[in-house]
Amino acid sequence: MSLTVETMDARERSAQKLQQLFGDGWPAFITADVVAKRYLGPVRELFADLELVLLEDGETPVAAGWAVPLRWNGDPAQLPGGYTDSLVRAVEGHDAGEPPDTLVVMAGQVHPERRGRGLAGELLTALRDPAARRGLPRVIAPVRPTLKSRYPLTPIERFASWTRADGLPLDPWLRTHARLGARMVALAPASQTMTGTVAQWEEWTGMRFPDDGAYVIPDGLSTLHIDHTADSGTYVEPNVWMQHREPAPGGRAQSSHVGPAGARRALKMGLPA
Repeated sequence: MSLTVETMDARERSAQKLQQLFGDGWPAFITADVVAKRYLGPVRELFADLELVLLEDGETPVAAGWAVPLRWNGDPAQLPGGYTDSLVRAVEGHDAGEPPDTLVVMAGQVHPERRGRGLAGELLTALRDPAARRGLPRVIAPVRPTLKSRYPLTPIERFASWTRADGLPLDPWLRTHARLGARMVALAPASQTMTGTVAQWEEWTGMRFPDDGAYVIPDGLSTLHIDHTADSGTYVEPNVWMQHREPAPGGRAQSSHVGPAGARRALKMGLPA
C-alpha cells in the first residue's frame, strides 16, 4: 500500500469516500461542545494547511486529522485546559499576533476498514511533521483515550496510569502515541464540556433519564449529569496530555497541489491503534 499526504483542501474529494472515512467512530454527542463550535470555523480558515488526509495509492482517503499552532512555554502547569481551550488559544493567539511555538495535534480518524494496519501511527507522524517545517520546537496532543469508555467511573488519573505487561499504556490510542516516543505530561480532566437539553441527550444516547443524577452513557468517558429543573444535561470529558519529542528537521513532504476547498469534518482525537 502506497501512502501520500495532502492537505484536505488540496483538491475536490468524493463525498462518498469521505463519508466512508468519517462514517462512524464518534458518539452523537461529540458536537455538543458549544465553545468548540464557535472556534472550529475560524480554526479551519486560519490553519487549513494543518488539516491533512492520507491517501492510499494517491486517491482513496484512508485517514485524516488536523492540528493547530499556539504558544506554550513548556511548563505542564501552563498547558491549555484541553481540546476546547487549545482551539481558543490558537485563534486568539493568532488574532493577537502572538508567534506560536507549539503544534497541538487535535484529532484523527482512520477508515473503519483500514484499522489495525498501523495507519494511526502513520497519520500521527504526518500530523507532527509540520512542526519542523514551521520551526515549532514542541508537539503535544490532548488525547481522547478511547478505552476509557469501558471504565467511565474510574478517575482519569487512575485510568491513565494503567499499563500492560510490556509497560506501555493499556489504552490503545495512548499506546500509539507512546510508541512514537511521546510521554504523558499532564491530565486534562475537563478537556471538553458537552451540554444539551434532556430530550437531546435522550436522542443522542438512546436512553431515558427519569430522575436527576449521574448516568453512564454509551461511549462516554465519564458520566452524564442530568438536571430536570434546568432541563439540561452536562457531560465533561477528560483527556490526557501527551508530549512528543522535538521534531526532526524537514519532516515529510506534502503534495504541492492547490485547489478548491474540500469537505471539512470536525474530528475528535481518539482513533484506534
